[in-house]
Amino acid sequence: MDFRLPQDLVDYIAEVDDFVEREIKPLEEQNDNIRFFDHRREDARTDWERGGLPNEEWEQLLAEAKRRADEAGHLRYQVPSEYGGQDGTNFGMAVIREHLASQGLGLHCDLQNEHAVVGNNVALLLMTIYGTDEQKRDWVDDLAEGRRGFAFGITEPEHGSDATHMETRAVRDGDGWVINGQKTWNTGVHKASHDLVFARTSGEPGDGHGITAFLVPMDDPGVKVEQYLWTFNMPTDHATVSFTDVRVDDGAILAGEGKGLQLVQHFFNENRIRQAASSLGAAQFCIDESIEYAKQRKPFGKALATNQAIQFPIVELQTQIDMLRVFIRQTAWLMDEDGPFSQSKQVSMCNYWSNRLCCEAADRAMQVHGGLGYSRHKPFEHIYRHHRRYRITEGAEEIQMRRVAGYLFGFMKQAEPKGVSSS
Repeated sequence: MDFRLPQDLVDYIAEVDDFVEREIKPLEEQNDNIRFFDHRREDARTDWERGGLPNEEWEQLLAEAKRRADEAGHLRYQVPSEYGGQDGTNFGMAVIREHLASQGLGLHCDLQNEHAVVGNNVALLLMTIYGTDEQKRDWVDDLAEGRRGFAFGITEPEHGSDATHMETRAVRDGDGWVINGQKTWNTGVHKASHDLVFARTSGEPGDGHGITAFLVPMDDPGVKVEQYLWTFNMPTDHATVSFTDVRVDDGAILAGEGKGLQLVQHFFNENRIRQAASSLGAAQFCIDESIEYAKQRKPFGKALATNQAIQFPIVELQTQIDMLRVFIRQTAWLMDEDGPFSQSKQVSMCNYWSNRLCCEAADRAMQVHGGLGYSRHKPFEHIYRHHRRYRITEGAEEIQMRRVAGYLFGFMKQAEPKGVSSS
């Protein structure tokens, strides 16, 4: 295996960097837009009078950055070329996402709401793979251009990370379905036209089969946003939503009746490997900034960088970063070669360790920078508060470790590579 990045990917990253310098950085500096990224960022981003939701000006700025990125051909990198993308790979996305996050907080990449000029539009990707022809005609252009979108209604208040014991049910009624239940952590639902609601349609609690995904309009009279959950890092767009006697037809089903868990697994694996790469990039940023500060800061007449108490923790973190980088890229590459389900164990390993590592790197950066690091005049506290979320919301790290254990001890079976049969 050649561990050097392919030249076309290196060239593409340089092209993205040039685009950011020409188009995105100037936009970031216009009209005091920098307030969304400097020490004022939480207040600037949050509409405290509207329940803590994202400020409309903030979201319009993100939308403009995405519009420019789409116009330049970058936003849809991962999407098949027939839908205006570049047939981007998991490997390419992992490298790009790490690179963007390693450049620090900015309009080019702000992971608080999964914003990046090279987009991680998992909803669009899933629609191109699992949507019917009619659904694709209805959804693809809107998803690609940001005119319409859907949130993911997977997690439930009483069951957390356990997607197989969901109490939300859909019952066949004539030529359609009636859905009743409740979902929480519906991220982005304040702007979504639909919620992709996962409901049990057959089987028993704990079964991996019998779960179906329904595209439910948010303006249905039976849909109610109960509350937006305030978080460690504001603003919030994470809603608890209830569904009472909501009626949909078969055309609302995505991926086929009873196949919702396959859709969830695909979503998790694609999203988690990219999110792991982003956490890795943010960790690298924290370490790079700490090294530079330690060289310049000279308390008691000598640079912090000369102290082993500063050196050794950074050495350990950088060692973990370098090892994890190889593992993430290998896992992403094998997903491309052998299919998105072939590396489920490795994806969980990459994701939970990368998220934990990012928090440790941000914490160390705060310590090296002292009081300045603790202040909001440096981004480390923001990085910590945000990435601490991923140790829970990407599947709690304990759940991911349990999943890895399931594969290691034979309680679960990983999908075989494409083209390989056990028969």
